[in-house]
Amino acid sequence: MTHRPIVLGIVGDSAAGKTTLTKGIAQVLGEENVTIICTDDYHRYDRKQRAEMGISALHPDCNYLHIIQQHLALLRTGQPILKPIYNHTSGMFDAPEYIEPRRFVIVEGLLGYSTRGMRDSYDVKVYLAPPEALRTTWKVKRDTRKRGYSEAEVLEQMQKREYDSEHFIRPQRQWSDVIVTFYPPNGGSGKDDLLLNARLVLRPTIPHPDLTDILGANGNHLGNAIRLELARDMGKPVDVLEIDGQATSEQVKALERLLCNEVPYLGKFCSLEGNQDVGKVIGTTGEVLQSYPLALTQLLITYHILKAVNVVTG
Repeated sequence: MTHRPIVLGIVGDSAAGKTTLTKGIAQVLGEENVTIICTDDYHRYDRKQRAEMGISALHPDCNYLHIIQQHLALLRTGQPILKPIYNHTSGMFDAPEYIEPRRFVIVEGLLGYSTRGMRDSYDVKVYLAPPEALRTTWKVKRDTRKRGYSEAEVLEQMQKREYDSEHFIRPQRQWSDVIVTFYPPNGGSGKDDLLLNARLVLRPTIPHPDLTDILGANGNHLGNAIRLELARDMGKPVDVLEIDGQATSEQVKALERLLCNEVPYLGKFCSLEGNQDVGKVIGTTGEVLQSYPLALTQLLITYHILKAVNVVTG
């Protein structure tokens, strides 16, 4: 490998959408170019042991954080690791897997920003923060369909984990560069993922694209469907990019064009150039649909990944 891998972090609570976003970005970049690591594989205890001890998987003491940190440092320098595998179906551990980093490494999980050493290993850090009502809907749907739980069991588990979520998961928001929130418009139920809005908090920890030409206060020819606002997050000034689920293809293409023209090689990842993998979601009846807010979120994160490539390669 001529240059070291670019490392992207995606952190959020259980069922916040980490895996969906990770897979989507991997498809955009080309799965043959991406290594995906899940930090949830580094649990100290299996499901039975956690139940006996009364500890949740969200607690730092339930995870080998120092090994995650060590493995991230190795991956960042292009070295292979022997990664543990946690089986979410059985609740036990499978045989470890030998992993070699590809050009891009995406690290997703619950506690990826817990230590300074971990945080220093990423080029870009994303935090997912859906409304709790929507996350509950997603978690019930996932755990009842894929993990064999009843709805009552899922809700009881979430209640028991709330203390750990509040004290160990959500505080990691402060270390992120981009905070992504998908939410239903007008206080809706969020049952239609295609119509979710996106709110992207762009923190000044990395340089973001200059969107003021098309979204500035002097006039916005995209209408109200895509907006750039000044706000404060955790007491600090930030830019906030709002994208409505009802945004039109022309409005989306205008923003895509700005991103694709600013970074060399980003154009081939844009849907403008015929990339049909951007912003894909599975509908309620199994059909493949396209979400423009998801597409622009994927593209903005890809923008930052490729900007990091430019920094590394000079």
